[in-house]
Amino acid sequence: MGVGVGKLSLLSPTDQHACWRPNATPFQHRKSTSWSVSCCIIMLFGLGLISILTGHMASDLEWYSQRLVRRTLYSSVEGSYRAPIDVWKSQYSKYYYGCSERGRGYAPAVLERWSNGYLLIGTSGGLNQQRTGITDAVVVARILNATLVVPELDHHSFWKDDSDFVDIFDVDWFISHLARDVTIVKRVPDKFMRSMEKPPYTMRVPRKSEPDYYLDQVLPILLRRQVVQLTKFDYRLANNLDGELQKLRCRVNFHALKFTKPIQELGQRIIMRMQKMAQRFIAVHLRFEPDMLAFSRCYFGGGEKERRELGEIRKRWTTLPELSPDGERKRGKCPLTPHEVGLMLRALGFSNDTYLYVASGEIYGGDETMQPLKDLFPNIYTKEMLADEEELKPFLPFSSRLAAIDYIVCDESDVFVTNNNGNMAKIIAGRRRYMGHKRTIRPNAKKLSTLFEARHKMDWDTFARRVKSCQRGFMGEPDEMRPGRGEFHEFPSSCICKRPYVEQLGAINLTKAGSSFNGIRRRGST
Repeated sequence: MGVGVGKLSLLSPTDQHACWRPNATPFQHRKSTSWSVSCCIIMLFGLGLISILTGHMASDLEWYSQRLVRRTLYSSVEGSYRAPIDVWKSQYSKYYYGCSERGRGYAPAVLERWSNGYLLIGTSGGLNQQRTGITDAVVVARILNATLVVPELDHHSFWKDDSDFVDIFDVDWFISHLARDVTIVKRVPDKFMRSMEKPPYTMRVPRKSEPDYYLDQVLPILLRRQVVQLTKFDYRLANNLDGELQKLRCRVNFHALKFTKPIQELGQRIIMRMQKMAQRFIAVHLRFEPDMLAFSRCYFGGGEKERRELGEIRKRWTTLPELSPDGERKRGKCPLTPHEVGLMLRALGFSNDTYLYVASGEIYGGDETMQPLKDLFPNIYTKEMLADEEELKPFLPFSSRLAAIDYIVCDESDVFVTNNNGNMAKIIAGRRRYMGHKRTIRPNAKKLSTLFEARHKMDWDTFARRVKSCQRGFMGEPDEMRPGRGEFHEFPSSCICKRPYVEQLGAINLTKAGSSFNGIRRRGST
């Protein structure tokens, strides 16, 4: 299929494909939408008068304003006419902000000498998996009224990185920033070290344990032994917690865990070099490394050579079940190839002069795998291309420090595209939502996989329309956030607040709605 990208067409009600549901006829839409918009205008006007006369904000006015805003997110008229969104930035992101302040009556941290004992934490996995463990460790220490010892990082995982906490994160900032929440020390005091068991009492709690589990099972041991170590600490705390504990998670993850100065400085230099070349850029986390592909149990078209190589890597996980590659792809569990990522981005409306920063380790298949993406987007850069050898040299032996540099660039990019639902994808997506709903695109792999298989049977405009349709709800818009949806680290709903924008929107929406209504009337009368 040629990829000559002309002006992308909008969805037509006559299109029939797996990602689009037929709606009513255009005439029915015009009629029903005109009436609906008329009702909104009348309600807004009436409720606005009530608000002015009473001097109070009418809660119904806010509700109707949000409804009006939401329906214009993807279309002026739902169904037959779909207006394209700005692929670079949500126009509604400015109405939301991160909020993780402590509530009234929030108790101060228990001082070390009065705490219930010392909590040691051994994290697990790569950088971002460990980040979730550190975040939850602080919350567990708060639940137990324990003194937290700075967590130990995993030195034995697949990545074989012997970096300590102090090598990646600013430990003094971490301790001081959370001083009102939890008392944190760098090590257990000598008098306890001399008296406690060697090694300290160790236990592993079940995944996603509720606070009651820690109070019932861990606290009695902590009170008796004074020092307890929790191992393999990743996702060991329940997803849904009390609002104050969720906000504590946000204070840890989005504020207290600050990278060390050398990591931060190199990350910022790379960002500046990207911005010097392009006014705005996309960061793509391809996650197309051999270990990821082997673990996914998917097939990517590389024949017997691929099956042999990935099968050999797969032997590292003795408990990994055998699954059908085709079945996994249909379920949306397989990452897109670099070529497919490029096709998705072009179909969404990004032009071939867009600058891409690729955050990734070793790409399986090397240049041969990357070439189709480079053909679609010639301006592709990595940290290895943007930083000179001397700048990168101190970080090269440490995969977590290199991942931290990618994290910084992805966080600051204008658009972040994730190619899987792993730890880095979730953590950065959550942070970008918290920091103002910066555009974050996650491929709807379940629907796109079917579309990519059939792409040679349709022209480019049809393909592009259907990609846009499939991606609706996966573009990082504020209305994708719903309490209880997904992992809290990815959807930190308790820490996202709406600005009191109804007053300023009221007049704007009345004007816009009036204009839209007149436009619809004109179209309906022709």
